[in-house]
Amino acid sequence: MDSVNTRIENAVTDCNAAGAGPQERMGGERMRLEAMAVQIPHVDGHPNRVAFEGVLTMVNTASDKAPAGARGHRVMLTREAAEKALPSLLGMAVDYRPGWDGHDARRKIGLLTEADLIGQRLMVRGYLYARDFPEVAGAIQAHSPETMGMSYELADARVEDMRAEVWKLTRVTFTGAAILLRDKAAYRATSFRMAS
Repeated sequence: MDSVNTRIENAVTDCNAAGAGPQERMGGERMRLEAMAVQIPHVDGHPNRVAFEGVLTMVNTASDKAPAGARGHRVMLTREAAEKALPSLLGMAVDYRPGWDGHDARRKIGLLTEADLIGQRLMVRGYLYARDFPEVAGAIQAHSPETMGMSYELADARVEDMRAEVWKLTRVTFTGAAILLRDKAAYRATSFRMAS
């Protein structure tokens, strides 16, 4: 955790140097940075670890469409729920489904090692097991980065009002994430990019 604390201190120092403080003004709203990571030793040229980063979801924003399991309701993950659930993301698997159109928790192809809340974006980083799944890594690289997105997987979600048109999620536990086509994700502002 020392490296995480160092990165957070550096981010705060950078913000302070820019005169913004740890909370920076963005479009009239305060921007807050929350970060957590699992420290995995760097291994140059590791054949089975290809780094990735992406926007997993947006917080305090209603989804563009209803995600699976929401009974046709769009959802809004509150910032507070996301902040409390950040630790549950670390070490969770990344999965995919052939066709890149949904989730398949039995097709785990990678690992989430870092989660950051930056403004309204929940950013994640991790590794894909590229040597174990070369066809999947190749298929991702064949898609334009602008077409790929992500979607979260949850358990123990609390909905403020089940009768509401948009379900407000006030408590969640993250159980993983899926890589999929952005237009298939509940949030079209998600993204996914493998390191070159």
